[in-house]
Amino acid sequence: MKSVRLNQCARLVLALCVSLIIHTVVSIPYAIGETGKGEKVMSISQGKTISIEYTLKLEDKTVVDSNVGGGPLTYIHGSHQIIPGLEKALEGMKIGDIKEVTVKPEEGYGPLDVNALMEVNKEMIPPDAVEIGNHLQGKDQNGKVFSARIAEIKENTVVMDFNHPLAGKTLYFDVKVLNILEVPQP
Repeated sequence: MKSVRLNQCARLVLALCVSLIIHTVVSIPYAIGETGKGEKVMSISQGKTISIEYTLKLEDKTVVDSNVGGGPLTYIHGSHQIIPGLEKALEGMKIGDIKEVTVKPEEGYGPLDVNALMEVNKEMIPPDAVEIGNHLQGKDQNGKVFSARIAEIKENTVVMDFNHPLAGKTLYFDVKVLNILEVPQP
């Protein structure tokens, strides 16, 4: 075989072509959502099973709930298993992503509903439970369990608040995506 000598210009063009080919081959998986190992990089979207770690705080920084150090919260994205504002904010995130999310009442547990306040005869409440802030549970005529908070105590009646305890509140979440699983379609 004959050896061919390339001049400097031809070598430069060849080096650029090889570099471009290598860059293209390495970049393609990332452009189509894969890692360099051929694994797909999934992001949160409709129908996927999502596992997150979270801490929920109120405006005054009071921690209301957290699963940090415990088991993850797992839900199916888009199935309304978590509050709408949080679900919208998680859309597109990937495993390992961390985000601070602020959820207004309208996208959380709703605004306070004045129609959810009901005045009941004080005699209907156990005497040792008649204290503002106490949460009581009961069953309605159909056997459905409900809970209410004592909002006000009057002379002969008690005002019960049937709003969700977080209704009317802006919620502050610190969230980390732990896992994303594709749910097989039937």
